[in-house]
Amino acid sequence: MKEIQRKIRSIADEFLLTGPIRSVEIISHGNINATYDVTVDVDGQDRRFVFQKVNIFVFKNPKRIMKNIEYITTHISEKLEASGKSRDLCMHFLHTAEGKNYVMEDQGFWRVSEYVPNTITINASEDLDVIRSAGRAFGNFQTMLSDFDASRLYETIPNFHNTRSRIAVLMRHVNEDPCGRADDVRDEIARIRKLTPLAVRLNELVDSQELGYRVTHNDTKINNVLFDQDTHEAKTVIDLDTVMPGLVAHDFGDAIRFAANTAAEDEPDLSKVALDMDRFRAFAEGFIPEVASALTQLEIKTLALGAFTMTLELAVRFLDDYITGDQYFKTLYRGHNLVRTRCQLTLAEDMFENLGAMNRIVSEIAGFAF
Repeated sequence: MKEIQRKIRSIADEFLLTGPIRSVEIISHGNINATYDVTVDVDGQDRRFVFQKVNIFVFKNPKRIMKNIEYITTHISEKLEASGKSRDLCMHFLHTAEGKNYVMEDQGFWRVSEYVPNTITINASEDLDVIRSAGRAFGNFQTMLSDFDASRLYETIPNFHNTRSRIAVLMRHVNEDPCGRADDVRDEIARIRKLTPLAVRLNELVDSQELGYRVTHNDTKINNVLFDQDTHEAKTVIDLDTVMPGLVAHDFGDAIRFAANTAAEDEPDLSKVALDMDRFRAFAEGFIPEVASALTQLEIKTLALGAFTMTLELAVRFLDDYITGDQYFKTLYRGHNLVRTRCQLTLAEDMFENLGAMNRIVSEIAGFAF
């Protein structure tokens, strides 16, 4: 911990926070980055900040990531200011003396954001009001950026939600078998192959230009929303590293994958894993009314498909990481990524069976038949 405190001290100085550091606490959620809640004396008052060291194995171009973040936070902040709303409803990042919103190091890069007061994160919840509120937050996020030209943003992780490409890469790695693990996963590979035709449907709609890209968050887990600590109403969306051009179905789908699973995403007991339709409806009730006016009917029609697609895609990503030696996601034990794969694959199969029911709920909330 002393080494972390020394590092936090040096990073604080870079961002012109030169007062005494009162406390450093590790924020544990998230599979990719290292995050800390830091209290610093600023002009005689204790203020809290979020310090984050970003994994450059995953995010290889910090300049592009932080430029994207600068673009969108500025855009949202200006809209909030114009409407008389608090800027606490948008993240704000500190800058160095050189005007940069990040500090680069050999093993990663650091950024510091202001702590949004009186908020909490909720890692997972069965509370339908919380899930509905998270849906409103992500829907509002998309609506606030619906007039932002997505082509201005860098694609910070190429093919991040290109399901067809993800599957192709997995199959290549299975054939190469760099770690001798492919024989362990023949059943999982067969199940993925069976679901692939539906999983690449969004790719096909993009290819035919029936769907277009807009600004999307691309990591819409509930724990990427800050909630009011007393009312549990959503206040703002956080973790903006993956904001880039994408499909609205990706954002809706990944949120459902996370929020409407009856188990944790690494649950080893697959009998506990299923799609909770009440949670699905709650998120849809929050999300769709917030963003519907900015969407085409086809985008709305693909929302439920997005849930299935994103769930299968994550199973593919977990399995690919397992096959190639567990380099991407943090793992707590040997085989952790394989456990995650099986959980997500089971959930995707349940979504496949319930796609009709999911579409009916979306249709009912959106107010048109399909």
